[in-house]
Amino acid sequence: MARPAGDGPRVGFQGEPGAFSEEALLALLPRALPVPRRTFREVVAAVETGVDDAGLLPVENTLAGGVAAAFDALRGAGVRAVREVVIPIRHFLVAVPGSRLEGLREVRSHPVALAQCERFFAAHPALTPVAVHDTAGAAREVAEGRLSGVGALAPRQAAQRYGLEILLEDLQDRDDNQTRFLLVRRTGSEGMRHLPRQGGLKSLVEVETENRPGALHALLGVFAARGLDLTFIESRPTGVPWTYRFILEFRHPSEDEARSCLAEVEAAGHTVRALGTYVPWAPSREETS
Repeated sequence: MARPAGDGPRVGFQGEPGAFSEEALLALLPRALPVPRRTFREVVAAVETGVDDAGLLPVENTLAGGVAAAFDALRGAGVRAVREVVIPIRHFLVAVPGSRLEGLREVRSHPVALAQCERFFAAHPALTPVAVHDTAGAAREVAEGRLSGVGALAPRQAAQRYGLEILLEDLQDRDDNQTRFLLVRRTGSEGMRHLPRQGGLKSLVEVETENRPGALHALLGVFAARGLDLTFIESRPTGVPWTYRFILEFRHPSEDEARSCLAEVEAAGHTVRALGTYVPWAPSREETS
């Protein structure tokens, strides 16, 4: 059944209705109208052009690590991260009603979801994991095709939405499996500035260093000397063979401290591009906006 349109902002997410990204979106913005998009780049482009008010991107999972495609979609884009949300990820084996585990030969899901359930597949070698573009999309394919012998790894809400039966639950390799998402808005758009002056913030930046010995050491030393906690670091290709850019996220007590730190990074000869500043997610905080 289609979800009633929300009376809040249009927010794009990668995947189909019932995906984990939609669950995270509604946990952060309960009144939002979720808009499914096929790729991360489509999510970002819709925000840049004003078609959507905001977009939600998964950026890190406790089992799979950083989501490279999401960071690549942000490169050069006219959007900034403004909020953060973290949700638990639970994987369910779903199939058409009347199916049995013993009758399945194939299980479809997003490749990251398949990777988060390696112990399940090791225990059931007769099942072939098949990668598709989305967890909820896998569930929809199974339901619409009435596919016998084919299951999907998907969220509970996808099984409910598409009328599938849950055969097994909690198949993730670890019970503390979680994914972190960032809400992005168009640069300079209304609603970007709602940060406290003090109290603890996080910033995400992209940094390119000179290709010389010790360059990364010098870069990280700026944060260490200031006592700033680097909460995430990942390297991505720049587009020039064998050169890399670094995605850094760090905690800081105020925006002034972050600006001062990044000015020092730039003064050392590094190229810096801000990707956003936001309050760290606190699940106890009531989210109603």
